[in-house]
Amino acid sequence: MESTPRWGITLPLRTVPLSGQRDLVTALPDLGYTDAWSSEVNGADAFTPLAAAALWTTGLRFGTAIAGIYTRGPALLAMNAAACASLAPGRFVLGIGTSSPVIVEDWNGLELDRPYQRARDTLRFLRAALAGEKVSGEYDTFTVSGFRLDPPPAPPPGLALAALRPGMVRLAATLADGAITNWLSPADVPAVRAVAGPDCELIARIFVCPTADTDAARAIGRRMIAAYLTVPVYAAFHAWLGRGEVLRPMQEAWAAGDRRRALELIPDQVVDELVVHGSLDACRERVAEYHATGLDTPVIMVVPMAGVDEAAAVRGLAPVS
Repeated sequence: MESTPRWGITLPLRTVPLSGQRDLVTALPDLGYTDAWSSEVNGADAFTPLAAAALWTTGLRFGTAIAGIYTRGPALLAMNAAACASLAPGRFVLGIGTSSPVIVEDWNGLELDRPYQRARDTLRFLRAALAGEKVSGEYDTFTVSGFRLDPPPAPPPGLALAALRPGMVRLAATLADGAITNWLSPADVPAVRAVAGPDCELIARIFVCPTADTDAARAIGRRMIAAYLTVPVYAAFHAWLGRGEVLRPMQEAWAAGDRRRALELIPDQVVDELVVHGSLDACRERVAEYHATGLDTPVIMVVPMAGVDEAAAVRGLAPVS
């Protein structure tokens, strides 16, 4: 475990062009941030923003949260990681994950099949390839013949796995260095920690709406929760965390196509548990609660909303020394 609490931010900011984020990124270490992690959905890819940021500052650890293991082949993942690790030696973590059916199948025309096995095989391959070994092998979900990085990164980057339920969390604890999750409250952290054990770094993206307008924050939170927690893997995750019954009416309305009713059926309590909102001071204190319950690395994502200056919010959410 790190003696200094980690405090991360999501890059790139969504409302500022990547080319215009240099001044903020260079200021992050002095503000108290230790980490910057990317977020790959339908905007920037997982690696490019971190490559740029690594040229702007040497004071941060960088990580991908996450790079998909279906939309990139195993060798390409290793190459991506090696390039970023060479820009931030000893300060880069390759976070990988299965992504979602929408991203893998609907947007990229690929099959999301046997996710646990694919994650296990990818971690085993990456550990060997990033160490500079020549890799040939028939894994359960892919075959690699004669691949070797030239040159391999020194030192090799850390590995982290997106993990929402016990099987994936145990896999992360066994074959990776950390487990990445999101959509959990501070009170949920001990359940994940109990599965991961004491030596697996726990990383989580924390969605933050820094506004005193509670109704606006909850409205945004409801839309985000409905979009995520109707996805089967997230629904199962929250059933495991104990929210299965309270979320079922929303999920049933969503499945029936009644999106308006689905949003109405999300209780305020659930929004308040899963989305941090309030003044900057209140949000900072809430993020700190994750540390207190066993999270190693909270990674703040400032949710864009009217009236909120995203860059100013990042500065205002910096930890108080």
